Amino acid sequence: MKACGVIVEYNPFHNGHRYHAQQARKRSGAEVVVACMSGNFLQRGEPAIIDKWLRTEAALKNGVDLVIELPLCWSLQAADFFARGSIKLLQGIGCESLCFGTDAEDRFDYQEFGNLVTGNQMLIDQTYQQLQDEKLSYPQKMNQVYSQLFADMQLAGDTPNHILGLAYAKENAAYPHPMKLISVPRIGSGYNESNLRQGQLASGTGIREGVRSGADISSFVPPKTAWGLTQQSASWEGLWPYLRYRLLSAKPEELRRIYQMTEGLEHRLIEAAKQALDFQQFMAQVKSKRYTWTRLQRLFCYVLLDINNQEMQAAWQENQLRVLGFTEIGQRYLSQQKKKLTFPLVTRVGKAQNRQQELTLRSDEIYRLADPRIPEQAVGRIPIRV
Repeated sequence: MKACGVIVEYNPFHNGHRYHAQQARKRSGAEVVVACMSGNFLQRGEPAIIDKWLRTEAALKNGVDLVIELPLCWSLQAADFFARGSIKLLQGIGCESLCFGTDAEDRFDYQEFGNLVTGNQMLIDQTYQQLQDEKLSYPQKMNQVYSQLFADMQLAGDTPNHILGLAYAKENAAYPHPMKLISVPRIGSGYNESNLRQGQLASGTGIREGVRSGADISSFVPPKTAWGLTQQSASWEGLWPYLRYRLLSAKPEELRRIYQMTEGLEHRLIEAAKQALDFQQFMAQVKSKRYTWTRLQRLFCYVLLDINNQEMQAAWQENQLRVLGFTEIGQRYLSQQKKKLTFPLVTRVGKAQNRQQELTLRSDEIYRLADPRIPEQAVGRIPIRV
């Protein structure tokens, strides 16, 4: 059996994601679609609107055959590290191809880009070091570097999906047997478009805003997602009191050891927490041109979850394949791959056995503070079968 991987967050799973799963199977010719999915905290530094188990079940009922969890040490990262963890897991489980959505032109050759980056890494590093504009974010700097070095590729755009596609391509090309890359152009609403138009595929942003405003989103998502959104709803607003408590109760030297806490940011966060009444006010006081919204949100997650540099780096050294759910086809594929796996296969977690599991279990417990309706996320939970 051949497998095609998809790297996803499903926040929440919607009709566009179902289209993506269908395209992954069709374009790759694979019998199995394997989703490497972020858990309860996401790449952009926010809690998932509904938990990983509800999102897994929705995916399995709508085109995905196997869902494995991307550990928190990789899911809560900028594009390069997010890609590193995701590609490692899909390579580890034997996927022959990777299908991802993109906002770039369909003619853009991600496979060629990955090969070029792998062969010119020293030059890329040197060019990056020469950039003097400190106001640019890391993705913006890298986009400048790539555009300068690979001008013939017509590399343009800084949309999130395109940036992630570049990161996947670069990471994938470093393996002895790279997966075949299949990019699917986005259709329907743009990545951050909040409008909901009947008859059109909506973005996750639009659906989340629709849920919070009381709009009817049932035509944009499959039934399982629609039901799940009536059962729970996590957001930064729900976690704000706990983040504020952490900032106001910790000493600056304690916050200084938090992963990616740099340049005296701890003082800025403490002062903002004293004045802000809600998360939006807090963000407005902290944000600047130097720090992107997503970088700050990820930092807030590290503070909330009390993650330090040592813990994060230790978690990167460990490998595992945590299975969240599968269909009959997905289960057969797992049985086929078991003897080939070089990573431990984990189907049940009750007590943390390593740093990777420890961070994920801690984040799962704190995630539940966002909405009292969120059920137990680890103890007693076994893979969902559809």
